[in-house]
Amino acid sequence: MVVYIDVIFLMNVLIDGALLWTTAWSRKLRYRPWRLGLSAAIGGSYAVMLFFPPLSFLFTVSLKFALSLLMLLTAFGFGGLQHFLRNLGAFYVINFMAAGAVFGCAYFWQSSSEIVNGILFSHDLGVTLTMLAFSFPLALWLCRHVLQALRRKQELTSFLAKVEVHIDEFASSCTGLIDTGNQLYDPLTKTPVMVMEAGQWGERIPEAWLVKIRRAEVDQLVTSIGTEPFVWQDRLRLVPYRGVNRNTQFMLALKPDRVVITTGSEQIEANKVLIGLDGGRLSSDNAYQAIIHPSLVNL
Repeated sequence: MVVYIDVIFLMNVLIDGALLWTTAWSRKLRYRPWRLGLSAAIGGSYAVMLFFPPLSFLFTVSLKFALSLLMLLTAFGFGGLQHFLRNLGAFYVINFMAAGAVFGCAYFWQSSSEIVNGILFSHDLGVTLTMLAFSFPLALWLCRHVLQALRRKQELTSFLAKVEVHIDEFASSCTGLIDTGNQLYDPLTKTPVMVMEAGQWGERIPEAWLVKIRRAEVDQLVTSIGTEPFVWQDRLRLVPYRGVNRNTQFMLALKPDRVVITTGSEQIEANKVLIGLDGGRLSSDNAYQAIIHPSLVNL
């Protein structure tokens, strides 16, 4: 029997690429084509190793699982434990579904004598049944949880919008969540406050300020304002709010020239708004980086 290694490699690259693309589609993931292609090439290379007997030790369950983790990290990155586990669950469910479809098609095209011979004389059937006994409930469990996560994400997507913040010649763009529970206003001017991750501003915010923002020590920044060079000194505001412990805290905010919010085909421009800077991550899976005040989108 002649085996063409290049054909095997390309075939597995295409299959792995299709599985990864389907995973990205089902999870609504943004990806770079070159990273997805590199991940598929890793999977294709692993399949080629099957034809080299000295490398047979690589084909163990633990190494196969480790390979799937490597492929997902290469294609989509980590993005947080919860985000990564959901990607892993979706990837395996899609693999199980694809494998089941292939098995069903192969069974459909078999003749009756081939089916009987497989049942009577093949010892592999017991292994297959054992695998099905464990994999089918697992597939159902993974499918249920992944679909629930997809449903939650689809519900969340309807409240997501593109946000562009403009200050002088600078513009910062991110995804924002329209939160009807956000009722934060500047008490003096009654200006609505849109919360945004401070990390979105890069080096525009002094590192010492970022440290205090992360530590919720914004009130201590009052003594620092004016002592460090900052191009937007006249745009700084301190907005009081009640934290989770019901104590009054302060949020450092910036007064932008304008904020453009795009929801579907609608574009809304707001001028009376403050951008509150949050030192952490607003979303565990990085689905959004800002919380949009509902008054800005006329909810």
